[in-house]
Amino acid sequence: MARSSKKEARKESIITTALKLFSEKGFYTTTIPDIAEKVGMSVGNFYNYFSSKDILAKELIMYISSYLGARIREINERPVDAKTKIAAIVSMYFEMATEKPEMIEYFLRVYLSNREVFGEGCEGMVCVSPFITELMLFFESGVASGELRDQDFFSAFGLFMGYLGGMVFLFGEKILPEPLSYYEASIAENIYHALKAP
Repeated sequence: MARSSKKEARKESIITTALKLFSEKGFYTTTIPDIAEKVGMSVGNFYNYFSSKDILAKELIMYISSYLGARIREINERPVDAKTKIAAIVSMYFEMATEKPEMIEYFLRVYLSNREVFGEGCEGMVCVSPFITELMLFFESGVASGELRDQDFFSAFGLFMGYLGGMVFLFGEKILPEPLSYYEASIAENIYHALKAP
């Protein structure tokens, strides 16, 4: 394995390990030695990858945003209507919450709950722009085709993510009587009816 790809693999390992630890133990409770130990490296070596916990925290939210952005871009590029795209986004998000819960947990429990960590360099929506941009493109396309109501982006975004975030939160708290996939069709239908043009 080439040196650079080995370093990238190690960086990826730090990212996935930190995501799990931060979402399980909390941002402030998790230490760099905790992460380094789980990855199997020295604390000194860890600093070759990330110079501080705050820098790692920002890298993690950008990693999640890029991942979500790429998944939504793939849906946006499909030659299907807005209703079908909504169903695909709901399905993708619920699948991610089931298979990669640490990503959603990190977003809900670390990024949204510890905004002070994400100040400098993450102002506004900067660190989540790949994800926001793709959802914006989805809404713009739906409005342009006449399928979705023309409204303020953040109103539409809040509605969409409120449904998804609420269901994933209930799932994470083990309140839902059924798996997330059971609710996909009804949640997608609710979102579509709330956003569609009159």
